[in-house]
Amino acid sequence: MTAPTDTTTYAVQVHNIHKAFADHKVLKGISFQAQQGDVLSIIGASGSGKSTLLRCINHLVVPDQGDVHIGNDILRSHAKRDGTMVSSDPKLLEHVRARLGMVFQNFNLWSHRTVVQNVIEGPIQVKRVTKAEATAYALHLLDKVGLAHKADAYPSELSGGQQQRVAIARALAMDPEVMLFDEPTSALDPEMVGEVLRVIRQLAEEGRTMILVTHEMQFAREVSNHAIFMHNGLCEESGTPAEVFDHPTSTRLQQFLQPLA
Repeated sequence: MTAPTDTTTYAVQVHNIHKAFADHKVLKGISFQAQQGDVLSIIGASGSGKSTLLRCINHLVVPDQGDVHIGNDILRSHAKRDGTMVSSDPKLLEHVRARLGMVFQNFNLWSHRTVVQNVIEGPIQVKRVTKAEATAYALHLLDKVGLAHKADAYPSELSGGQQQRVAIARALAMDPEVMLFDEPTSALDPEMVGEVLRVIRQLAEEGRTMILVTHEMQFAREVSNHAIFMHNGLCEESGTPAEVFDHPTSTRLQQFLQPLA
């Protein structure tokens, strides 16, 4: 995919990302762009490199090759003497990460802090917001995800679906430019999946820029305006949901979507 020369309208651009772990090549040259307000779904079988690709965007996994543009900022990497890949500009990385909201599979809430304390930590520590301001905004966000009544509860007192909604509120508390979701429903019981997807759908309807790694095919088809199908570390196919889900051209994507037919 050719990299555009004008970066002003793109929230995220990923250029020729490669990543290997030992001798296993997980990503073999992935490129894509997401404009502001896009909802981009990344689909594919387990082991195709989806989560690794998502983590390369914020350098939780540092690419071996390629760069990531967040707005006009560019994240690059280089190898240390021992061969370990590191971000080339740690200060820039810190600045960029503050603009990216990340929601993981397994919630990653602090167990010793209440719900509202989990949500206010980032704004207070990173953005230097006052505790009063952070708390007021946190309560607003918890109401948004339907959990204002759980503000003083601890994560252990919540269901998995509730914990994931708190995790979404925590990410939103930083007012991110882009939300990254790494299979946010994969650790949930089936009856809890819907409550999390409803929140994500609401964010999409608000026009938030989101990149979503998911196994929820029907949801991806409905909520996205662009989709990427990954296979063997490559972008096998990409396009609108109608193109990818309804008119797949590659044999592998046709096989992958067969259960939906």
